[in-house]
Amino acid sequence: MEHANTSFKKGFILVGFSDWPQLEVFLFVFILIFYSLTLLGNITIITLYQIDLRLHTPMYFFLCHLSFLDLCYTTTTVPQLLINLHGHDRTITYGGCVAQLFIFLTLGSTECVLLVVMAFDRYAAVCRPLYYTNIMHPFLCQTMAASSWAVGCINSLIQTGLMMAMPLCSHQLNHFFCEMPAFLKLACQDIEGTEAKMFVARIIILVIPAILILVSYVHIAQAVLRVKSMAGRRKAFGTCGSHLLVVSLFYGSGIYTYLQPMHRYSESKGKFVALFYTIIAPILNPLIYTLRNKDVNGALWEVLRRGRDSW
Repeated sequence: MEHANTSFKKGFILVGFSDWPQLEVFLFVFILIFYSLTLLGNITIITLYQIDLRLHTPMYFFLCHLSFLDLCYTTTTVPQLLINLHGHDRTITYGGCVAQLFIFLTLGSTECVLLVVMAFDRYAAVCRPLYYTNIMHPFLCQTMAASSWAVGCINSLIQTGLMMAMPLCSHQLNHFFCEMPAFLKLACQDIEGTEAKMFVARIIILVIPAILILVSYVHIAQAVLRVKSMAGRRKAFGTCGSHLLVVSLFYGSGIYTYLQPMHRYSESKGKFVALFYTIIAPILNPLIYTLRNKDVNGALWEVLRRGRDSW
């Protein structure tokens, strides 16, 4: 069994979409466009936060962190995918694969926790408006953001460590990046014990945050329904609607991929679902927040107006 892992120190072959060669050109163009738009959208949000003092509030502080996460999240996988789609060399070194897995899990786990923090921020804004500035103190915001990264890193260390200890019997990874469910398919022996430990880690990082977010929004809905003015209700729902949509997209695809039993996991379907949460979701986040948010729209148009006047 020891030979199984040492034989892969030279690396893995990422099968990617080579079993659908007719799709590769289309996927290359599609992914390149979406990746460029993702970079543009998320960099725009980060830049607007930095230059517009009106956006220096807890909500946009966390949104800036989310945009940075999405930038890193998609950049961890997409360049490698574009190289594989365009060329014939589909190999990735063992170290590169482990690093990609660790970084991807860290970013995904961090986003799970950060979305809970953003839900708490919306809860405080809607349910405790008079105490909002006292509750969401800058030091608390920074502490919660740092804690999100710490929890994400710890979860990733645990799962990556468990994966590296597994004996693997194939160097062909049927995916376009080094993702955990695809790795589990390469195991040489019965890995029920390892899979159970990973499942517990995923419950902690996926299900518990999802429940906390759901509880927050139940309280938010109850508070909004007590508001007599329709304009007040619309404002409250508008404030929270964007975050809830982002949460639904992220947790829906994450739970589908990581919480189903391995014997039911389809590598072919898994690759296309992974395209959604590595490429499509990161571009939807800035679109959802900018198109549905007057403050961000206002800041964007102000920057564009200044740029036009300077010309």
